[in-house]
Amino acid sequence: MSYENLSGRTAVVTGAASGIGQAVAALLAAQGARVALLARRGDRLEAVVEKIRADGGEALAVVADVTDEESVARAAEAVRTAYGRVDLVVNNAGVMLPRPVEEGRIDEWQRMLDTNVTGVLRVVRAFTGDLVGAAGEGATADLVNISSIGAHIPFPNYAVYGATKAAVTYLSQSLRTEFGPRDVRVTNIEPGLTETELKTHVGDGELATQLDGMFEAIGSLAAEEVADVVAYVASRPRHVNLRQIVVLPTRQA
Repeated sequence: MSYENLSGRTAVVTGAASGIGQAVAALLAAQGARVALLARRGDRLEAVVEKIRADGGEALAVVADVTDEESVARAAEAVRTAYGRVDLVVNNAGVMLPRPVEEGRIDEWQRMLDTNVTGVLRVVRAFTGDLVGAAGEGATADLVNISSIGAHIPFPNYAVYGATKAAVTYLSQSLRTEFGPRDVRVTNIEPGLTETELKTHVGDGELATQLDGMFEAIGSLAAEEVADVVAYVASRPRHVNLRQIVVLPTRQA
């Protein structure tokens, strides 16, 4: 499928070393966007960028940790130095650490909050000026946040993860009141079961077996299928904002 309106865009994708982020970066680049890939794993990022370039796309690897304010600021400056102003930001970096709340793993709660919520806010702050500036000059400007169906549907042992994603969903809704009047679109995408590295965050044991059983019974989306949704919303005419999209495997209720 061709997304003509993506050609010439300048995009930033977080969590781009694997999974949905990698797939989004590859698709945007294939459609003519210049893409800065942000993630912590530099070696993995470089491999993804090499593949994108080999396929004819334009991509830049930027090592960044969304839980570190200075790291995000340095990354934003590196992107602007290389590509200029950004007009498409995809907040995808996330971590999923399911566990019963009664175990009281504050360290894991903090990691999820820092990555899934505050990390999103750090990236939004770093690129708000770019998005507003681009829109002010008549260009299309998009902020796309990757949330989760877990923001709405509770799963046993996923309370804190679901709460962080509910925060992203609400943040997206609220940001539209600030950005929409300035012609910056905000889209919140909530995937269901998707084949990504988030599965590996669960580790071994009962929770991993439970998750594997869900994937076996329901099936899953490919990361590329979620990326297709991101590319679709970002390529609509600039006055059209697809504000909220839930994308699930057909068998997932």
